Amino acid sequence: MKNSLKKIVILALFSLIPTVFIWAPFFFRLESFWTIPLPQTGMATIVANYDGPLFLVVAKTFYSIEAIKESFAFPLPVEYYAAHFPLYPLLIRALAFITGFPYAMLSVTLLSSVLALYFFNKFISQYVDKKHVLWMTFVFSIMPARWLIVRSVGSAEPLFIAAVIASIYYFQQKKYWAAGLWGVAAQLTKSPGILLFVAYFSYFAIPSLKVFATQSFVKWVEALNLKKTFPIFLIPLSLIGLFVFYGVRFNNFLAYFQSGDNIHLFFPPFQIFNYSQPWVGTFWLEEVIFVYLLGILGILKLIQQKRKELAWFVGVFFFSVLFVSHRDIIRYSLPIVPFLLVAFSDTITKKEFKIAMAVILIPIYLFSISYISQNVMPISDWTPFL
Repeated sequence: MKNSLKKIVILALFSLIPTVFIWAPFFFRLESFWTIPLPQTGMATIVANYDGPLFLVVAKTFYSIEAIKESFAFPLPVEYYAAHFPLYPLLIRALAFITGFPYAMLSVTLLSSVLALYFFNKFISQYVDKKHVLWMTFVFSIMPARWLIVRSVGSAEPLFIAAVIASIYYFQQKKYWAAGLWGVAAQLTKSPGILLFVAYFSYFAIPSLKVFATQSFVKWVEALNLKKTFPIFLIPLSLIGLFVFYGVRFNNFLAYFQSGDNIHLFFPPFQIFNYSQPWVGTFWLEEVIFVYLLGILGILKLIQQKRKELAWFVGVFFFSVLFVSHRDIIRYSLPIVPFLLVAFSDTITKKEFKIAMAVILIPIYLFSISYISQNVMPISDWTPFL
């Protein structure tokens, strides 16, 4: 019991201390840090970071068309909020009576971050020596910098990634009810949750196609062992249920697909290199190539290491990222990071990597405060959000 409590405290510190350091320059209203100019709006800078205020709108109105139109002046169609799935806003709403909505949002982000580190710690302990588990967890707590950023502002990513790690962790152990329920949590947090189901179904269905090729369809279905694995179907069922709910709230079952420019998937792949795309807007994109390179190498290493469940999920998710046309490609890739850390764990646990990390900590921090200082929604009146 003492050891478990000690581990939770350490993981909480891994989560909270970097965030406190990120918040400090804004909380103390520093005019600049390391020559980087900073806004003088205090913690409002943190709360106003994209897409935090949009989740606050959902938390306060729960998709009520009338309430959105009456209380909030963002120049957005009401269907835009259908892209902001309900679990994260519901948790904000549940805590708001204690702290108020803005700080409830940050609290849910922090708690979700601790949960993500907790499940990553359990997950990574299956793949590395016990003496490396805390080190791997520390690395995950701050890398990539974009992960540290979303853990420090109003964001659904920490909750989504926590649910993804938990679902895959239990799936590996053949605890399909737990895997399915955490998959539902992921699905109700962000739309890419459906990729969990695609990966799970592919993991079972594709290798068993040889049965379908030589025997009847019934035999193929039997090979899927649905008596045990059917809980994974809760994931798409929860998505259908959400769309039914949207049909009631927005009078439009397909509101998510009509939410404007929230869906950044385009054909053919690699459209991110089209600088004229509205969410790209620059030709300075060479680092995207390295993101793709790390993803491909990670998948190949997972296959080589015979970690089939991880290879399926990373493969499915990475394939979808190839069709994303958005400058913030690293944020879209964050759900595969925990599993890429497994793929490259032999390198990450080496002394040379630890020395490199000691240097990289500084640019991670500087990039984080710089990014947060500029990624702010313009809000002149905070009254509707309180």
